Amino acid sequence: MMLIPAHHFRDIERKPQYLQPEKCIPPPHPRPAGAMWFIRDGCGIACAIVTWFLVLYAEFVVLFVMLIPSRDYVYSVINGLVFNLLAFLALASHCRAMLTDPGAVPKGNATKEFIESLQLKPGQVVYKCPKCCSIKPDRAHHCSVCKRCIRKMDHHCPWVNNCVGENNQKYFVLFTMYIALISLHALIMVGFHFLHCFEEDWTNLLRAYGLTREETAEARMSLHEIKQPLKVSSTECSSFSPPTTVILLILLCFEGLLFLIFTSVMFGTQVHSICTDETGIESLQRKKQPRRERRERRGSWKSVKETFGGDFSLNWFNPFSGPRHPKPLSDRDWVRQVSSVSDTENTETTTEEPSEEPKDEDFAEVVDE
Repeated sequence: MMLIPAHHFRDIERKPQYLQPEKCIPPPHPRPAGAMWFIRDGCGIACAIVTWFLVLYAEFVVLFVMLIPSRDYVYSVINGLVFNLLAFLALASHCRAMLTDPGAVPKGNATKEFIESLQLKPGQVVYKCPKCCSIKPDRAHHCSVCKRCIRKMDHHCPWVNNCVGENNQKYFVLFTMYIALISLHALIMVGFHFLHCFEEDWTNLLRAYGLTREETAEARMSLHEIKQPLKVSSTECSSFSPPTTVILLILLCFEGLLFLIFTSVMFGTQVHSICTDETGIESLQRKKQPRRERRERRGSWKSVKETFGGDFSLNWFNPFSGPRHPKPLSDRDWVRQVSSVSDTENTETTTEEPSEEPKDEDFAEVVDE
């Protein structure tokens, strides 16, 4: 059983009104099953819009600056198909991560009737969130942005305007992976484009004067000494003017490099989190509380299969294929067992009948994990 020190409580959790289960009233209109999940957060919505804008900007530069003007049709078709496929999968993963319920605990279920229906035995406790009035199952944490407790919450990501939790971690991992791949692909194409255009423009420049590179080196001629106008066309490299083309490509380079580094790091941390079966919040808690008892973890491969939805297949990389559907929470999932009496000495409790001392056989422990 995980040990929670007394100083881990917040002031708001010490107020008496948060310790009374009768104060928890379920919402009058519960969200229907299968309804679309969307967080109305201004910062998150702005970040999501910026994400789509940057991907579409990269799409514009790749297509209209580099691929369409190219005379190598095979090169253009192959790279166009690959880049557009990766961009589509990235945006689809972003939508699924943003619009999928990450694993929200039913809001307002910490009522007196529900706690009584659990029929707590001696040594059993339930953890109640004082902010959303929900009973928190194991590994659930409250998100101040979503205003809900999220099962197996890793963190809240403003770029997808949602928490990364039990039900949408696969989509977030795919989103970071596909963004990293299109960023790398765009950087490689920009590098080839610069090399190709510089070489082609230099060759065309020499042809304009009827010289080869060897003849130019022998004559040591300076371009400033030549009086005739240059007749070099840049339409083979871009449909835009050279200054505009350079600016667009440089901006794409900065964007690609920044997103490649950022999403690669995020992808690595998420894969490590899945393989170790430890969320980001749990990792921080373990570092802050080294003496805290560690829970039993699942095997790496089992955790990966549960996150991506079964044995290895192409569906792992498909944002339209969901993870393995979690089992519905039973009464046993809401209740936790206290390993020793000392676990409850420094915790706030609620009882069915107000009294000076809590009962051992039926109480709810209020902890913000």
